[in-house]
Amino acid sequence: MTAPRTAQSIWLVAEREVGSKLRSKAFVISTAILLIGALALVIWGGFTASSDSDTPVAVTSDAQQYVAGIPDLELTEVADRSEAEALVSDGSVDAAVIDDAASPTGFAVLAEDSPPTQLLLSLAQVPPVELLNPDAGSDALGYVAAIGFGVVFLLAASLFGGTIAQSVVEEKQTRVVEVLISAIPVRTLLAGKVVGNTILAMGQILVLAAIAIVGLSITGQTELLEGLGVPIAWFAVFFLFGFVLLASLFAAAASMVSRQEDIGSTTTPLTMLIMAPYFLVIFFFDNPVVLGVMSYVPFSAPVGMPMRIFLGTAEWWEPLLSLAILIATCVAAILIGARIYQNSLLRMGGRVKLSDALASQR
Repeated sequence: MTAPRTAQSIWLVAEREVGSKLRSKAFVISTAILLIGALALVIWGGFTASSDSDTPVAVTSDAQQYVAGIPDLELTEVADRSEAEALVSDGSVDAAVIDDAASPTGFAVLAEDSPPTQLLLSLAQVPPVELLNPDAGSDALGYVAAIGFGVVFLLAASLFGGTIAQSVVEEKQTRVVEVLISAIPVRTLLAGKVVGNTILAMGQILVLAAIAIVGLSITGQTELLEGLGVPIAWFAVFFLFGFVLLASLFAAAASMVSRQEDIGSTTTPLTMLIMAPYFLVIFFFDNPVVLGVMSYVPFSAPVGMPMRIFLGTAEWWEPLLSLAILIATCVAAILIGARIYQNSLLRMGGRVKLSDALASQR
């Protein structure tokens, strides 16, 4: 009977966490603002992509089969690569499709500073892209995707992480925690808090995913929707485990203090870990080295790996390896966080030292 009772207790704590947030006007308003902003961003990105309609594209005679039947392309046949490069360089066309024996797909795309997204999404296979002047500009749609993944992760993780921290300290400060742990074990209380806030956070992610689908459907961007579907699905999976990791650490860090004004002294390092992926993906969204490192660091993998999947630079096995690393780190964080939480929750007064919080109870 222990397992069912434990599960029931965890669910009761989770219900309490969910209910308190849904009754909070600040939470409801901030969520509404986030969802409206996300819808505006998706629609703007969709209209930006739709500007690629009737894209002028040069194509060599031996590469015409790769673009045959693709709508919204204004094709100009050229004799060879050099003629295609000349048209791309002088702005006569936005890109060129050329035959390339060294390419695994048999062809390549030439562009000045960024390839037309609509063209890449319309091709049956994603070919290598060669930029004639890579420093002249950036991929606007890639930047929009970077902002989307970065902002959602930052806001959701910081909002609910801060909520967990405030809840833990409030219960300590008001001595409510003493009543709670007289009825349920300390680790059950921690598990309930993590589960409740994870449900709320994942609910936001799923609503945001639905908004992305609706926004792209409104703008008629079916190819873009297909291109974003897999990255968004992976983002939801990575976010789930990444949030559990952060939630456990936020609760543990908050349990080390007894006053609301002292929360920052223990949670600031975690806040920095949340902010770092946001700034990195914004400033280095087109840097394969930085994104590659981010995709294997547990705290930034929920942003870095979906971004690489969107850009088509991740091998099929890389998301699986990155997720395995994240899950292993998540388990370790839960075990460490549970020990800190259990050893610090009933200690009132000054801040509990980390060494004391990690020490085994005698």
